[in-house]
Amino acid sequence: MRPAQLEAGHHGIADAEIARRIAAGDQDALRLLMRRHNQTLYRAARGILRDDAEAEDCVQEAYLRAYGAIGGFRDEAKLSTWLVRIVVNEALGRARKRRRGAEVIRLDGEPEEPSMTQSAPEQPDRGAARAETRRLLESRIDALPEAFRAVFVLRALEEMSVEETAAALEIPEATVRTRFFRARGLLREALAREIDSAFDEAFSFAGARCDRIVAGVFARLNQGAPSCHS
Repeated sequence: MRPAQLEAGHHGIADAEIARRIAAGDQDALRLLMRRHNQTLYRAARGILRDDAEAEDCVQEAYLRAYGAIGGFRDEAKLSTWLVRIVVNEALGRARKRRRGAEVIRLDGEPEEPSMTQSAPEQPDRGAARAETRRLLESRIDALPEAFRAVFVLRALEEMSVEETAAALEIPEATVRTRFFRARGLLREALAREIDSAFDEAFSFAGARCDRIVAGVFARLNQGAPSCHS
């Protein structure tokens, strides 16, 4: 079944009903569940693990865990919150394991970060600028402390409420507010430093632009453009 047909066939179904259908073996309901929540779960995992491939693997593992436990889901909580809690626990476990491994083996460095999303074709200059802006933002989010980073991703990127974030991360709501406020402050400071360091290079003239102007003037002179002395 195509995604659009899938959405239409299950539109408006309550979380508890989707869970019941999955538990009964409805694979279309499972596909719908994944399509609805893939981005949220990926961002949650990516915010903790800082690695695209591992985040994808983490989300898959979380879905498998959820599939095995979904028969026990009760609608006291939102299904999305329940899923985020599962993926967060999986990601935190992987992060702890990775840190323990790093104590024994020093890693050579961070892998190059590929783009998180695909978008429609656009002008090369604009696309390059957007990619660079996204890269800068992702790298600064990655640099946030883990506890702040998880809260920031859920609150700012996924726009989850304070209550939902607290439930997903199993921390007090006051802690969510404090960490989110601090994360935004750290992010602003980091981006401000990046902008300040770029001021000296803004509207730079040397290089290709300078060469083009010089070449253009000489080209016009060689074509017999009017001289100031004529």
